[in-house]
Amino acid sequence: MPTKGVLIAGSVAQRPGRAGHTWVFLQWLLGFRRLGFQVLLVDWLTRDMCEGVIESSAHLRYLTDVMERFGLADSFSLLDRETGQAVAGLGRREVLRRAREASFLLNVMGFLDDEEILGEVRRRVFLDIDPGFGQMWRELGLADVFDGHDDFVTVGGNVGRPGCSIPTCGLPWITTRQPVVLELWPARNGGGDRFTSVGSWRGPFDPIEFEGTTFGLRVHEFRKVLALPTLTNQAFELALEIDESETRDLTQLSMNGWRLVDPRLVAGSPEAYQRYIAGSKAELMIPRGMYVQTRSGWFSDRSACYLASGRPVLAQDTGLADLYPVGEGLLTFTTLEEAVSGAEEIGRSHDLHARAARALAEEIFDSDKVLTELLARLGVD
Repeated sequence: MPTKGVLIAGSVAQRPGRAGHTWVFLQWLLGFRRLGFQVLLVDWLTRDMCEGVIESSAHLRYLTDVMERFGLADSFSLLDRETGQAVAGLGRREVLRRAREASFLLNVMGFLDDEEILGEVRRRVFLDIDPGFGQMWRELGLADVFDGHDDFVTVGGNVGRPGCSIPTCGLPWITTRQPVVLELWPARNGGGDRFTSVGSWRGPFDPIEFEGTTFGLRVHEFRKVLALPTLTNQAFELALEIDESETRDLTQLSMNGWRLVDPRLVAGSPEAYQRYIAGSKAELMIPRGMYVQTRSGWFSDRSACYLASGRPVLAQDTGLADLYPVGEGLLTFTTLEEAVSGAEEIGRSHDLHARAARALAEEIFDSDKVLTELLARLGVD
């Protein structure tokens, strides 16, 4: 009988020291392992990414260290993109064997395009963690990241529903929530004195022009609330990946009272990332413009971790009220005035919102529940 297994394709190695990105994959890997699956992360690098040498690169050291710390040393393979051969973890022959026996491949944003491995997998499931970008690329004829997949899963909870302007591309989308392995994210007592967030100012994608509208990035939404710290009694800190050339935005952030810290220093490892979130008062979630403008229902994997840690989330609305209970633990806003009100409410009744945050995580984002529901919708035992 085939092994109860799942391959997860995505890149941890390409972003060493970006622990928030790393946790995206850890939640899926460890969550499926909790359900009894044999898991395998398939990752790849090019030598150009590593100054010519993958084997001694910081990328490889980071990946290996993370996998070992979470008991996944025998559950990953890092491939050389050019040759297809494994340079760390399981060898290619073992990857092909596990691919044949696995229940399915979860291909994050179509990351894996190795035809031999894909050919061994009985079922290819596309996981869309950036709703709107892939769909619009396809509609505009720029790229088709969905081609060759059998099932289509998105964390955009409103995709396919009235009011969401993300095109479905004629595909039968299955929506899912961001999973959190709760035992690794215990509720923490106390908390810090500031709202925090971890992220990049722009991210890996460019804005998209689609049907007469420009769908933007996080920077475009953040500029709408630059005055927030000056209008509340709350303190705000950003572990922000922002290029030093963004002088105008850096000046505006400083003038409006935002404290900036280097995310590689405060959240450069999975454990440091956990400590940073636990040491926060609450999270301010500012999504990419794409998610807000399309009413996608996107909710950050990072925000789910804040909730699990007992840290309230003040989130710019992406259509969340149609999907989740909001008002306690999770507060939403669409305007600067609503953001001010939400921040003051969390500061005024922090204990209430902290308890509600953990309760929301247990009810909605528990990986056991999220992944069991997803497997049922995929028809996988």
